[in-house]
Formats: sequence, structure tokens, C-alpha cells
Amino acid sequence: MTNIQTVLVKFYDDYTGSTPKKLKIVDAYLLYILLTGIFQFVYCCLVGTFPFNSFLAGFISTVSCFVLGVCLRLQSNPQNKTQFLGISPERGFADFIFAHVILHMVVVNFIG
Repeated sequence: MTNIQTVLVKFYDDYTGSTPKKLKIVDAYLLYILLTGIFQFVYCCLVGTFPFNSFLAGFISTVSCFVLGVCLRLQSNPQNKTQFLGISPERGFADFIFAHVILHMVVVNFIG
């Protein structure tokens, strides 16, 4: 095996072995949002940006959802307990949901 394959196998084994299930779910959400943003950007490049507000609102929504998801992952990670004293994973999830509600209100308002 090459060095890259060795690194990838080691990374996968460490990830599956030591990452809690809750973080894996958040990572799956982040991957979905990332792929959605990539798809929107490629679609915009191929087809065009006729309703530019719609494209912009959708793309800003995916980027913002990704940022909020990363914040949720940081707050939910047990290794970061010292960074987020006094913030439980449940509080982090409640903040995540509240921020999403506000975000989507702004996005719907921006679309028109």
C-alpha cells in the first residue's frame, strides 16, 4: 500500500473506532450540506443564474447551515468540554435549532 492509502485506512479506523455516534450523525449532516452546496454551485455554473436571488439565498443557506453544523459538532464533541464549560450538548442543539429558524426566516425573506 502507498502512504496515502495507509493514512486513509488509519484515519478511517480511528474515526470509526473513537468517534461517538452522535458526532457521526452530525458529520453525515455536514457531508450532505457540503454536497448540496457543491451541487448548487455546479448547477449555477452550468445552467446560469437567472433568478439570482434564489441561487444566492440557497447557496448562502447551505454555507450558513454548514457553519452552524460545525459549531454544533464543536459543542457536542466530548473532547471539547473544557472549551465550552456550562454548555451541555442539549443546549448546543437548542442553539443550533434556534439559529436555523432565524436563518431560514432571513433566507425566505431574501428570496422575496
